[in-house]
Parts: sequence; C-alpha cells; structure tokens
Amino acid sequence: MKTLGVIANCNKPRAEKVLWQLALKAGELGIGLRASGRTAALLGVADEPLDDVLDSADAVIALGGDGTMLTAVRALGERCKPLLGVNIGSLGFMTSVAEEDLSAALQSLADESYIVSERVVADCTVRQAGEEPVTCHALNDVVITNGDSARVITLEVRIDGRPVTSYLCDGLIISTPTGSTGHSLSAGGPIVVPETPAFVISPICPHTLSSRPLVVPDSCVIEVAVGSQSDVSRLTLDGQLQDGLVTGDSLTVRRRACNVRFLHLPDYDYFDVLRRKLNWRGSSMSDRA
Repeated sequence: MKTLGVIANCNKPRAEKVLWQLALKAGELGIGLRASGRTAALLGVADEPLDDVLDSADAVIALGGDGTMLTAVRALGERCKPLLGVNIGSLGFMTSVAEEDLSAALQSLADESYIVSERVVADCTVRQAGEEPVTCHALNDVVITNGDSARVITLEVRIDGRPVTSYLCDGLIISTPTGSTGHSLSAGGPIVVPETPAFVISPICPHTLSSRPLVVPDSCVIEVAVGSQSDVSRLTLDGQLQDGLVTGDSLTVRRRACNVRFLHLPDYDYFDVLRRKLNWRGSSMSDRA
C-alpha cells in the first residue's frame, strides 16, 4: 500500500483535524496521498480529478460516516480497489475504524496486517417503456416505495424466470448482506453476515399476515414488475433517488461480477459492531429472572 486515494466528508466538524493527522502519519510511513477538491486542499496535496486519484491508488480511505462510504463505493465503480472507512460521523456502521485508531489503521496498511471483507454489490437494471435500459449499482439495497401516495402497490416478483409471488404492499426492499442492517432490518428482515452469498427480499407493510422476508442465493436473478398502482412509485438505490416507476415498468437485480473489498483492523469483529452500534444481543440471565 504505497499510495492511498482519500475521499472525505469535509463538512464534518473534525474533518480538517483528522485529515491533518492522516497526512502526518502517512508521511511517517512513506505512504503517498492523492485527493480531489477540498479534501486535497486540507491534506496539502495536488488537486487532481477524482478518476485519476482512484485509478492510481493502491487503496482508498474514506473519512466520514456510512454515507461517505457509499459515496466512495459509487466513485470506485468497477475498480476493484480495497476500501478502508474511518468514522468521523455518528453511527458509522460500515466505517469500522474509529477516529482514535487512524494511526493504527495506517500502520496495518503499511505492514499488510489488515483483514479483508468481500462485499457483494447489486446491479439493478431498470426497464421503462420507450427508454433504453439503465443499470446502476447498490452496495446496500434497491428499494421500491409507493412514493407520496398512501395507497398500496402491486409488485410481481420472479426469480430466475420463475414466478414467486405478487406483493400487495407499500414497497419492496432487495438487500445485500451489507445492507441487511439498514432499511431491510427496519422492515423486519434478518441480519445477514456480510460475507454470506445471499440477497434478502423484504416487503414493506405487506397486506397479508403470511408474507415474510425471503432469503435467496446471490447467484439468482431477481425480477420485479410494477403492477397496478394509482401514483408513480419511487426507486432508490442506497438511499439515492433514481427514477419514478409506473405500471408496466420493471427492474432486474443481480450480483455484480466485481465485489467491494472492505479493509479492517486485525481485531475487527462484526458481532462486536452489532452489539456496540445496534445494541444487538441475545437473551441474558437477567431477562429470564
């Protein structure tokens, strides 16, 4: 790891101080830093186009919160460069390195003592009448909702060309394992360990008591067609609004060929993160008293 590309949320109150610490430690270790825009100015390095930064970097470091991580993943696109997240935000579920551990993280990059977590990315291809198909990527989830309407929508789901079911609901979430602790979890979906080769399909407020989240292999191709509805539905990928959907529109979700590689400190423990940041736990003896 001789060269790091740096992507930072410079609006964070501590961003300037953390970038100064990053520059200082990287200089001690002989690690080159490249960045674009305001991040470059705060680091004291040349301002370069972001594509040039990412093309030349051995790895990318994202400083901010989970939104900054998603920004970095979108910027990387098909580049299979490893990504390290440093939390200078609030929750920071994906940014696994705490601010106070920044120096240790850079040291682990220098001596290659880090661990790698392979994360699935979903390709979502949208088909609308009279338009060319458009493909976008999602690290967390693909979500269809009923937009501003309080009325239900009908979504027809097929897997590998086979009919699965017709959901009468307020929406549908197709989540990767990384996104299973986000919107999918709030809709009643399961927590899925990040390296699990699966997608989770979770209806939002289904109008039946028998409807439950469905876990499928990530080798599957998931198709969703918009059935009857009264208003335009919304499609979002990783929280970013993509387009409005109307009756007859459809989308296809499949695993992208190239994963994202998250880098973690050697003592990283996913279940510890669940306990600390989501207050996740099983039953304790006090619960049984």
